[in-house]
Amino acid sequence: MKVVFSGGGTLGPVTPLLAIKQIIQEEFPETSFVWLGTKNGPEKILVEKENILFSVLNTGKFRRYISFWNIIDIFKIIGAFFHSLYFIWREEPDVCISAGGFTSVPLHWAAWIFGVPTWVHQQDVKVGMANKMMASVATIITTALEINLKNFSKKKTIWLGNPVRQDILLGEKNRGFELFNLDKKIPVVFATGGGTGSMRVNQLIVQSIQHLKGKAQVLHLSGKERPQELVNRAVKLFSDYYQVHQFFTDEMKDAYAVADIVISRGGFGSITEIAALGKPAILIPKPGHQEENVKFLEKAGAVILVDERTSDGNFLAKTIRELLDDDIRKRQLSNNLQKIMPLAKAEHILKLFSGLVKK
Repeated sequence: MKVVFSGGGTLGPVTPLLAIKQIIQEEFPETSFVWLGTKNGPEKILVEKENILFSVLNTGKFRRYISFWNIIDIFKIIGAFFHSLYFIWREEPDVCISAGGFTSVPLHWAAWIFGVPTWVHQQDVKVGMANKMMASVATIITTALEINLKNFSKKKTIWLGNPVRQDILLGEKNRGFELFNLDKKIPVVFATGGGTGSMRVNQLIVQSIQHLKGKAQVLHLSGKERPQELVNRAVKLFSDYYQVHQFFTDEMKDAYAVADIVISRGGFGSITEIAALGKPAILIPKPGHQEENVKFLEKAGAVILVDERTSDGNFLAKTIRELLDDDIRKRQLSNNLQKIMPLAKAEHILKLFSGLVKK
């Protein structure tokens, strides 16, 4: 049995698929996996760490606005579609699974032509263009949020919740203190700008550091693709309570475990992990679909939203200090986030997968 996953460019459409892969592999250990991703995205490191064969599909995307690049990308998409036809013919997969991203669109179209079952998972509050384009040919569609059931065909759409990688749940707080050489008497803030990092989040974190002395220790995941000069200068000034790392693999679970507060972007992959671990979160969404995600969660009393366009480091530090001092609000945030974002259950994932491969 062979499964093809697709998606990349960011880790948003990647982490839930890795969680699905782990569940499938545990139940069906003979299954082989292939991943079709982007050339320069961060997904390759995590995918290959899971012993999944990684291939690149160069494609374009359709924008919601008028752009010259839409014309150029039409030819890229056509080329990617024919590449995908060859890929499906060569690999002969039993099922294709995607959680979004334009890499998946030509692949799922090609799979439909060959009669290969496809599964599309919708995470964000707003349905992306890629998932809209795949929905009509999808065999099944699952959603992370109940509110998105209305946006797809009732006959083939299921509210699943969001899958989470099991290893994220295996972090140990004491191991985290040792791994990162932290003081157990001072609260820990874990800040990340997402899979590729965020220059704006990095700026806000660095600006806030001077206001957190004695109140918090900060673990900062700055991103491999971002300039490091700013954060490196801050480390030299505040090294007694501030440390920077460019990328985590196995360390991620212990960084989460040791954190009293998590600061993150607004991608659903990261938010799902935060919810699974019951951590109070301060989210700094990227304008666009991430902002819609976070506004929806803020309205439900599940996260604190910090606007990257109107906030500065002083405001972020004030928000951090106030939350660290408010145990009741921390519990409310984590409880509300877990209620609104239930985790996908392994038995439900396996039932859906088994139904697909039997088609």
